[in-house]
Amino acid sequence: MDISFKAVSHTYQPNSPFEYHALKDLSFNIQSGQFVAIVGHTGSGKSTLIQHLNGLLKPTSGEVVIGDYRLKAGEKTANIKGLREKVGVVFQYPEHQLFEETIEKDIAFGPKNFGATEEEIQARLPKVLEAVNLDASLLDRSPFDLSGGQMRRVAIAGVLAMEPEVLVLDEPTAGLDPKGQQEVMDMFYRLHHEKELTTILVTHSMEDALKYADHVIILEQGKKHLEGQPEEIFVQKERLKQVQLDVPEEIQFLMDLEARLGIKITYDKHSVADLVTEIKAQLGGGR
Repeated sequence: MDISFKAVSHTYQPNSPFEYHALKDLSFNIQSGQFVAIVGHTGSGKSTLIQHLNGLLKPTSGEVVIGDYRLKAGEKTANIKGLREKVGVVFQYPEHQLFEETIEKDIAFGPKNFGATEEEIQARLPKVLEAVNLDASLLDRSPFDLSGGQMRRVAIAGVLAMEPEVLVLDEPTAGLDPKGQQEVMDMFYRLHHEKELTTILVTHSMEDALKYADHVIILEQGKKHLEGQPEEIFVQKERLKQVQLDVPEEIQFLMDLEARLGIKITYDKHSVADLVTEIKAQLGGGR
């Protein structure tokens, strides 16, 4: 689904002493099938932005277009339930939203409330369990008997069971150790491609934005500070420093490599092995 923000502003508690402008004249386009990272510090507007994607919030001014759905100030959105079925949101610590007595019931809760039949739900269960690497033998267990990592996978399975076209990930690796972080992000990256999703990752991690996204939007105090492809955005060291963001380690390494040895490598989601091979090739070329 294509997504478009057109001069979107959002103000909390307008015309009161507590008035706060969370988004300010924000415009951008996300093409269907893109993996987009939204980056910014606390207070930059990230959480307010993603709540516009499934109609939890509406613009104070401007317009949000998500596929055939339109969100505009003062206008009723037709079939908001349909929008929320197509846009799946994995919030921070999604395991805190588990509440059913069994894993099966928790995963089935969303689809059931959006009108899926029991037959449809049973057909989806094996697919989502495989997607999040959980065994079907766990379905009758309480989600609260699982490890923290397994609970998170159950919560994610519940979102995937809705069969969304857009997947919004709000700091999905929060609280996980480095191994768990990589496993979860690799899982989402695989699902993005397998299911041809439009994926929006809200993150503080410059490394995740660089590794997984094909487009990056950096916010600062509700405004768009930078936008473009990761390899173009993350070399702009001074512009990033203006909003207290650091260059990702991989990009800094390549910048140091060029400064010290004159070896120029343009980052293209290289693995460490790829970088070693290319560095060796350039050094073998007469250096």
